[in-house]
Amino acid sequence: MSTNPFLEEAQARGFVHQCTDQDGLADALNAGRVAAYVGYDCTADSLHVGSLVSIMLMRLLQRHGHQPVPLLGGGTTKIGDPSGKDESRKMLTAEAIGANMAGIARNFAPFLRFGEGEAFVVDNADWLDGLGYIPLLREVGVHFTVNRMLTMDSVRLRLDREQPLTFLEFNYMVLQSYDFRELHRRHGVVLQMGGSDQWGNIVSGVDLVRRTDGAQVFGLTVPLLTTASGAKMGKTASGAVWLSAERLSPYDYWQFWRNTDDANVGRFLRLFTDLGLAEIARLEALGGAEINEAKKTLATEATTLLHGAEAARQAADTAERVFEQGADEGLPVYEVDSAQLAIHGQLYRLFTESGLTASNGEARRLIRSGGGRLNDLPIDDETRMLTEADLLRGYAKLSAGKKTHRLIRLK
Repeated sequence: MSTNPFLEEAQARGFVHQCTDQDGLADALNAGRVAAYVGYDCTADSLHVGSLVSIMLMRLLQRHGHQPVPLLGGGTTKIGDPSGKDESRKMLTAEAIGANMAGIARNFAPFLRFGEGEAFVVDNADWLDGLGYIPLLREVGVHFTVNRMLTMDSVRLRLDREQPLTFLEFNYMVLQSYDFRELHRRHGVVLQMGGSDQWGNIVSGVDLVRRTDGAQVFGLTVPLLTTASGAKMGKTASGAVWLSAERLSPYDYWQFWRNTDDANVGRFLRLFTDLGLAEIARLEALGGAEINEAKKTLATEATTLLHGAEAARQAADTAERVFEQGADEGLPVYEVDSAQLAIHGQLYRLFTESGLTASNGEARRLIRSGGGRLNDLPIDDETRMLTEADLLRGYAKLSAGKKTHRLIRLK
């Protein structure tokens, strides 16, 4: 089996979910510099943490001497990718798509090096907007069968649930495949990377390049991450964890990572920081309340990458003042018997017992609506337990809305 330093580290860090031909890709990477792209549709003016896995994979690729190519879907956003969606996306105007593209382009700057011979951003509207319908059908459409397209998860999901799939969306796979061929022809791109929900589209692009150009190209997908409650990574009860500081402050971004579930700390350190694997193994092995140090490291490293070292330091200092010195701020304190925490430590119960809500039912509804917070971050699972790892110097902060708080302390 062929090996390659980039692929070996990507595997070790948990980036690789599927690959169309790992041996062939390793040979191509070993033979010289490889250009690889990831596509992002422009449905908002910022990406969120759910897109960060693929961005960090491009960062790793560049660190190993290869060339990342972020592709912005100025053309495909006009259609909407049905992958993983239960319904059609709202159609955006050209002006809205343009504004979103400008915002998203700024998200890459903290993670990738741009300039001569380095990363560069492309817009697929440059070639898709000028396509003629009949020429596209004759040249590209003949290489796709409806039979195969109907087996793809992006299509089958909607059909199995008897939900409408427009003919417009049905064409998305064809256009994404066309993107790969166009990037291969224009820029020598030989690798497409993306989330595991893009596997069918990526494989179709690999097949189209082989059929029409007789060239070997490759596809690689990253896992779609979920939180401990099963929610998609980057989404919380109150919305997305945005990469743009205008949408989410560096402090809230730091707090998102600080509140990582214990079981995910090592995995997230590998995926979302540049720390060495040996240091990550040391942090991952910390037990009990010491895992908080690993969480702080994760929060500070991740925030430094996106917002810079000074913003990360300020966020960490603010968190220390709010939580580690929280008992001096005059907030009401509710004490919990540590021996009973594993049995009665459900957060919804603590909301009621501490006086934040009148009943457990009200507490559950508060959490489901996004109004219940732990350490200033929305709680995304109404059955979540309070653990010692949630405590900083013995305290955790529960909030009902923005103005009502309790400090929870173990006794």
